[in-house]
Amino acid sequence: MKIVRYEDSSGAKLGAIKGEGVVELTRPVPSLADDTLELIRQWTHLKAILEPLVLESPPDIALADVHLLAPVARPGKVMAIGLNYADHIKETGQKMPPHQIWFTKAVTSINGPFDPIELPIASTQVDYEVELVVIIGQRCKHVPKERAANVVFGYCAGNDVSVRDWQLQTPQWVLGKSFDTHAPIGPWIVTADEVGNPHTMGIRCFVNGERRQNSNTENLVFNVYDQIAHLSRAMTLEPGDVIFTGTPGGVGLAMQPPRWLKAGDRVRVEIDRIGAIEAEMRPEAAS
Repeated sequence: MKIVRYEDSSGAKLGAIKGEGVVELTRPVPSLADDTLELIRQWTHLKAILEPLVLESPPDIALADVHLLAPVARPGKVMAIGLNYADHIKETGQKMPPHQIWFTKAVTSINGPFDPIELPIASTQVDYEVELVVIIGQRCKHVPKERAANVVFGYCAGNDVSVRDWQLQTPQWVLGKSFDTHAPIGPWIVTADEVGNPHTMGIRCFVNGERRQNSNTENLVFNVYDQIAHLSRAMTLEPGDVIFTGTPGGVGLAMQPPRWLKAGDRVRVEIDRIGAIEAEMRPEAAS
């Protein structure tokens, strides 16, 4: 199933994609409203109710007539791994990391799949990073790698937008990765059962139609299940937590000279079996 948060003339809702339309899930389960976290928490119970509903019901509204929102509005955590594709490690001049390298992105960086991305007043060195995004499905700790698939609710496409001068001016990358709007995800959550093996998907990024990144999730250094096992040794993962799983080579930082994003650029991120998100780069408005 493809779970979507969307907005129409009557407000924000939860839905499921069916063909070129959306089946509303808020009406049959009003307590959900547009709360994806609650849907995930109750999924064991709700799946048996909602799957037949989506199968049997015609769409309530055309997909083209709604505004898609970030599928998880306010996750408890947004975690991201660095240097996790060999070609990206090579292009940045780094050595293969012996351990997983983690940082956080502020939850206020979450952005809709087609909403504009801000070029901040504080920097001109803004870069793109296509990434497979994991949505955690249940509260868990100390998850063995062999059981990690069981705690995944689903997957999204994501862009780990990075402000490079802020990222690299200190050893810790949090600020450079946490500017507002710099974690667009979507266009929906594809549930884990529909995705199947997450390590066989093409992953691409385009800027103004020019392909900049092109790889496959089979090339992850530490795969999705490695990441969940490692993170859960340190922290409790909870329903709706978001994990950015790393970016392949082709980022603007590594080009000679570097090619930073500028106003009017359109950045498109695609992942096989999930879909695409796309955004226009716009200058941040001074408050």
